[in-house]
Amino acid sequence: MLFYTVMKPVVRLGLRVFFRRLEVRHRERLRLPGPLMLCGNHPNTLMDPLVTAVQRHQPIAFLAKSTFFKNPVLGAIMRSGNCIPIYRRQDAEGSADGPTPAQLAASNEASFGRCYDYLERGGTVMIFPEGTSVSERRLRPLKTGAARIALGTEARHDFKLGLKIVCVGTNYFDPSHFRSDALLNVAPPIEVSAYATRYHDDPDAAADALTEEIRQRLTRRLVISHDAADDQLAQQVERTFGNHLNPDDDPDTLYDNFQLSRTLLDAVAWFEQHDPDRLTTLRAALTDYLAALEAHQLDDEALDQSQRPGTTRTDYLSLALGFPVWLYGVLTNYLPYKLPAEVAYRATQETEFIAAIMLAVGMLTFPLAYALEAAAVQHWLTHDWRLTLLFAASLPLAGFYALGYWQTLSARLRRVRVRRLPSPELVRLRQLRAKVLSLLDEAQAAYQRVE
Repeated sequence: MLFYTVMKPVVRLGLRVFFRRLEVRHRERLRLPGPLMLCGNHPNTLMDPLVTAVQRHQPIAFLAKSTFFKNPVLGAIMRSGNCIPIYRRQDAEGSADGPTPAQLAASNEASFGRCYDYLERGGTVMIFPEGTSVSERRLRPLKTGAARIALGTEARHDFKLGLKIVCVGTNYFDPSHFRSDALLNVAPPIEVSAYATRYHDDPDAAADALTEEIRQRLTRRLVISHDAADDQLAQQVERTFGNHLNPDDDPDTLYDNFQLSRTLLDAVAWFEQHDPDRLTTLRAALTDYLAALEAHQLDDEALDQSQRPGTTRTDYLSLALGFPVWLYGVLTNYLPYKLPAEVAYRATQETEFIAAIMLAVGMLTFPLAYALEAAAVQHWLTHDWRLTLLFAASLPLAGFYALGYWQTLSARLRRVRVRRLPSPELVRLRQLRAKVLSLLDEAQAAYQRVE
């Protein structure tokens, strides 16, 4: 518990740096008094419990698969981080000295008992009923374990404990990339006591019914795709023309992006069934347009903005004046910035682990690099702790400035490449873009007529 208490503010800071925006819709539901069970989808392994835990003041106990506890070091971290092992049959299959089904059941009963005790003391337990983590915009079939724990806890108190279940839909907009966005979409609480009669009549049926309610609440708060090709098309449209389809009237919220993602997937599925020719035409036109942009190392924003007033002398002056600060930020932040991604992509090919590894490594590399740089400056340059402190404070500020400067510079360089295109090629790109936009507008109008 001490490790949990000490690391929580560190993780909160790490998440604020890692995500550009981490938005929580109905945050107050995550801060209801216990006993409380949190049920969430599980697309991003260790990142999923972290983004939820930092939103709640009280400690949370997490159910995690037993394989995380096999490594002595990782196991010690998991236990000190308030994690409870859950034993899955598939984790023991194929092992000659693996536990028998009876031993698995006994181990899980002990873990369930710890959950009962935690909840009875007014605590909070988080569980991921899918039972596994896969980086897809899907909700896999839910196991009944969460419902059984909740019902079993209440049954021990004649359904008068007051246990609630809060479902948390975690939506990542680009899960394996630094400075991406995430939305926690929190559902109203489920009163477990409402299942008392059904539990007394048939505990298994009550667990199935409660699991189904959890599934429905999560489904309404997630972006869910049912086909990989359709999901790819929806994401291409959203990332390229999202602002055209749904102008962001409130840039401070991600909920509009969430609604657009759901609408696009629903629309693609509808056209797949009712007007596949229109979808085929749109897919081909979009593929041609994106391929043409990639061939010239451009994006849609650069082509669109090339038709607007160009870069002013003031813009060039701000880039010139900001160059020394950018260079300072790069020199002092490059290694701790690059190492987390290098380690993550070398450590695993599984997308759902990338973000968690990057976060963990970054929480080590940045403090270590800053400490070494500050020590070097103190020893060889300043010999004054006050100046060294100012230098240390400037490091993260310079790093963020360098990141923003590079993004701005890259966008302007793309616009320069647009202006340098031969006139026939520029006309062709704009015609391809206009064709896609026309097809999207027609499809949008057709879909709105049937909604």
